[in-house]
Amino acid sequence: MSIFFSSAVIAAVIIIIAIVVIAAVLLNGENAGRNRGGEHGKGEEGYACSGSRRRGWHLFEPGDKRAGRRGEAAAAKAISGLLGKKERLFTNVSVRAEGGRAELDNIVVNRFGVFIIEVKNYNGYIEGGEEDFEWRKYKMTPAGNTYESSVKNPIKQVKRQVYLLAKYLRYYGSDVWVEGYAFLLQDNSPVESSCILRTPDDIDRAIHTKRRRMLSEEEVEEIARLIGG
Repeated sequence: MSIFFSSAVIAAVIIIIAIVVIAAVLLNGENAGRNRGGEHGKGEEGYACSGSRRRGWHLFEPGDKRAGRRGEAAAAKAISGLLGKKERLFTNVSVRAEGGRAELDNIVVNRFGVFIIEVKNYNGYIEGGEEDFEWRKYKMTPAGNTYESSVKNPIKQVKRQVYLLAKYLRYYGSDVWVEGYAFLLQDNSPVESSCILRTPDDIDRAIHTKRRRMLSEEEVEEIARLIGG
């Protein structure tokens, strides 16, 4: 019995060590990926942009984080399917300008302009106003219990992202109009707003509507270079 018990303890310890080692390897891989991200414009004023980075997988990831990551991947795939050969999509972009920093889920660059698409996979019933800093989310469990939590107002979030990206591009000579949208995968926005996208058709219209000023191929390539190399 004691030998069996000792063997079981040893096996359990080995499993725990293996899990820790795997977690460390994945974390190091994620950090290495971030460090390899092409960062542009490292200046004294703090203007920088690091383009498309693959987000790491986590063994111990909260459910809402996992849902958000999967939602972002699904949205990026849907957006990619709407683009033509000369249109560019950048995902998981970090931008820094004027002392502020933001993480952008998706940036589309094409002859119609520059578009930020922030993705939210909020489950449950949402309450809030367009000018609120946070919204309230209510989610009911199978047992009938209702849980309340706060989530970021994506309209406020994307407006700040637009400001920072426009400042970054303008600093490096690309004075273009940047537009921002929030794509709610569950179609549960509590407000009606021109900044809210509900379907892939909404995305298609937002990024393919003719503007007063269209970008040339050279401008598209220069902006793409500044964002992601």
